[in-house]
Amino acid sequence: MRNFFNLIYQQAPNKILAYFIGLFFLLNIFQSVFTGLHADEAYYWVYAQFLDWGYFDHPPMVALFIKTGESFFHDPLALRLMTILSNSLSIFLLWQIVRKYQVDIWHFILLISGILIFHVYAFITTPDVPLLLFGVMFLYVYQIYLKEDKLKWASALGIICAALMLSKYHGILLIFFTLLSNPKLFNRKSFYLTVFIGIALCVPHLYWQYLNGYPSFYYHLIDRSAKPYQLEYTLMYIIGQPLMMGPLVGWLFFYYGFKLKTGNDQFLSALKFVSWGVLIFFFISSFKGSVQAQWPLVEFIALFILACVYVGQHPNHLLKFKWLFLINLAIILFARLTITGAIMPLNKIRFVDQFQNYNIWAKEIKAVAKDNTIIFLNEFQQPSYYNYYTHSLKAVAYNSIKYRQTQYDLWPLEDSIQNNRIMLLKEGKSINKQTQEINTIKGIYNYEWIDSVRFYPKIKFEPLTFDKVWQPNEERLITFNVINPYHRTIDFTSKQQKWACKFQYVYELDGEIVKIEKLPSALTDFAIEAKQSKKLFIKIKAPAIKGNYKLFLSIQTDPFIGTRNSKKISLNVN
Repeated sequence: MRNFFNLIYQQAPNKILAYFIGLFFLLNIFQSVFTGLHADEAYYWVYAQFLDWGYFDHPPMVALFIKTGESFFHDPLALRLMTILSNSLSIFLLWQIVRKYQVDIWHFILLISGILIFHVYAFITTPDVPLLLFGVMFLYVYQIYLKEDKLKWASALGIICAALMLSKYHGILLIFFTLLSNPKLFNRKSFYLTVFIGIALCVPHLYWQYLNGYPSFYYHLIDRSAKPYQLEYTLMYIIGQPLMMGPLVGWLFFYYGFKLKTGNDQFLSALKFVSWGVLIFFFISSFKGSVQAQWPLVEFIALFILACVYVGQHPNHLLKFKWLFLINLAIILFARLTITGAIMPLNKIRFVDQFQNYNIWAKEIKAVAKDNTIIFLNEFQQPSYYNYYTHSLKAVAYNSIKYRQTQYDLWPLEDSIQNNRIMLLKEGKSINKQTQEINTIKGIYNYEWIDSVRFYPKIKFEPLTFDKVWQPNEERLITFNVINPYHRTIDFTSKQQKWACKFQYVYELDGEIVKIEKLPSALTDFAIEAKQSKKLFIKIKAPAIKGNYKLFLSIQTDPFIGTRNSKKISLNVN
């Protein structure tokens, strides 16, 4: 046995790398087959059913990845196929980058096996997967371009920059801090080809944002950070950084990465800029809102490369911690096994449970719903699970004034159910005689049938002018432009309608609703033709208590509490 391992150990680096990538590829295949979908993966699967240049939450690359895999068959493995392939390619390219610094192949394998986030995006398909792939590709090509000022590398860099931005907006951080580290790039004539190609390929996505009112930028920059600051945001960011790099060894990557001297090496200097820049950027961001642990992904890529170079220069330092790396890897592999559901006592853990049994859950609900459309309240994950596991688009999300908007507010899913019979499904036991119960593997749900549903989440109210400073209880007549993006005339009147349509405005303070004001029913006595708009004069009354409020307009029809039909408008009462 010892001779066998010695033989493997003495193989050429390329052969050892091939063995490692092959083994990791098989592990990811196994993981994908036996692990249920994460809720976000199901949501992005619905993305793929409506291929477009953009989506409410993210750019389009993740949808394209899923659509490519799903063109072969419908299965979690198909949904994750491009993720598995891109992970293998990323490992190969990372080795091509670091091998130029005399890094030992076994040290490379030990280091990359210890990074938790690289394991996560080895099979779970989210926008971070193409971000990881194109982030590595960007650094691979940039390393070559620094030495070879050729049009082919400048062109490739431009295409990859666009792919980064079409994967996840955080890709701009990798591009920005790389440029910041080397302003002399602007002295290269070929670099302007990079700039032109990168911008040109992003134009369709920017045009999509324009047509839809820039929903992604509004959500990420304004809407999701509406709640007041909590110390927990910053503390969790600081703790999460080393944990995502490796539960036991993450701190070593930071130590190696920041201790490495870059000298006159422009490439390593860029990695230092990226590492420090992204680290500081999200630290500052944590004072505005919660920072998810995976957001600094491009920083983790840079730190990994820097750590490899440092270990290449100081191999004995890594050897002192090799057992810690092996224990760290064992913990990661145990976690990967756990989410397959193989360890039954641990399936009750919330994180593990979200990967389990949603295929059964969807069948149990479908047995009652039959072929009817289901509306889920204030949810985008459960309708996505239902759509994926029934291989249909029969679930719709109703996002109310108490929830955030999602891509379900832009998709045409709700168009076809207007004035038709639907099932309204909620978690929990039945609360009145009109509702019945379904006992599912995920708990009890109550439901009721609505014979003629009516709601208009896509109608938008835009103020033509709005003064942000008001006095307590002050009333003003505000002119709104009411926009109908539907392909049909929308009539707000209640004549010959089962459910009356009402306009209302809502005040938020520190992210919580504090006031809902119904508007006179006479305001709804009009219709707007398809793709048209009308001006509407609405009397708004400021809250009685001083504060910095957010105001938005809403359309309410029973049995719902109302959708969000405008952006949040800042209003200061003093």
